[in-house]
Amino acid sequence: MGAILFIVAYILFLPLTVINYWYVENKEGYFKSSAISLDKFANREFRTLWNKILRTENGHKFGVIEETISSALGKNEQLGTLTKTGKRLVWLLNKLDKNHCVKSIKI
Repeated sequence: MGAILFIVAYILFLPLTVINYWYVENKEGYFKSSAISLDKFANREFRTLWNKILRTENGHKFGVIEETISSALGKNEQLGTLTKTGKRLVWLLNKLDKNHCVKSIKI
């Protein structure tokens, strides 16, 4: 039953986002706010994966509730505890937004 609920929730997410956007009165920042919420969810939900592939054993752990993936990456960048994959992801995010991960630590 859990798998079915997961699939239904996943299928409904995008159309409900579009419908919700239609009804929201203040659209400024809507998608950024949604992206941050998804980022926090993904940090917690996929913490086992992130902790295996993005940081070294002694690094800052992913999965802290209310922390974004970018924030955890930024902390590991500062600690020098990113794996090669983690460094590549930080590089990509920094190409999109200069110093993205370090700046996101404040979020």
